[in-house]
Amino acid sequence: MKPARFEYVRPETVPAALELLASHGSDAAILAGGQSLVPMLNFRIARPHMLIDVNRIGGLDRIEVQDGALIIGASARHSEVLRSQLVHSHAPLLREGLKHVAHAAIRNRGTLGGSLALADPAAELPACIVCLDAEITLASRRAERAVAAENFFTGLYTTACAADELLLHVRIRPFDPQWRFSFSEVARRHGDFALAGLAFAVRLARERIDDCRIAFCGVEVAPRRLRKAEYSLNGAEVNNGASRVAACGALAEELEPMSSGDCPAEYRIRIASALLNDAVERLAREESFHGDD
Repeated sequence: MKPARFEYVRPETVPAALELLASHGSDAAILAGGQSLVPMLNFRIARPHMLIDVNRIGGLDRIEVQDGALIIGASARHSEVLRSQLVHSHAPLLREGLKHVAHAAIRNRGTLGGSLALADPAAELPACIVCLDAEITLASRRAERAVAAENFFTGLYTTACAADELLLHVRIRPFDPQWRFSFSEVARRHGDFALAGLAFAVRLARERIDDCRIAFCGVEVAPRRLRKAEYSLNGAEVNNGASRVAACGALAEELEPMSSGDCPAEYRIRIASALLNDAVERLAREESFHGDD
């Protein structure tokens, strides 16, 4: 297949890109990594009148720390984020999630901003960003604004990003050393879209769960915090089996899973519950091991 005709432009500054978006809005598409957009163009699922290539805009691929917070630019490649020592130190959950993203060739071209803007329900990074309570900075010719990650993903392949807005970067606030992070998923093969994936963060205090954050990919149409399940774990001893059972029960009530012919909604709930149970069990084993040292 070949894409429908479009105009191709390559601005070299953010203001220039914003001018183009202001003029063309929903008739324009942003090209960064192109790992999702190019196939959509070829199959004519996407038919923009203008393609705005942002790869020459300086600074959109930065990974740095400002005022203690980790800043990751929208054009940062998955492979760069995966290798970054700053990400390893400040947001290890992202590294864990990225290990499950497609394959090396895709990670070498795909971008953080592209994954977030597409809002594929099976994508790992949106769930990680929600779990980390990150902020997503958007810019237009009108203004610049920060959107909480949980408010950014609004539905199936839809976000709070307006047609004239460009995703600039993600900001992740610092975590104290008591936080633990994990990411796990179930897919038919490594690199396939996840049937369910769990982004999990826990703050421990004296072997009790002082705070936790739970977000899934592949289960619902958009990632969000599962607060009933979180509430079931908060305050519990990390090795308390009853709390795990309660949290998994809360998941079954709280989740609104997608359903398909090859993966019914009930099966997705079972996978999600198993992932959460395993994550807490693994945390308990790790804490027990460290406690024996």
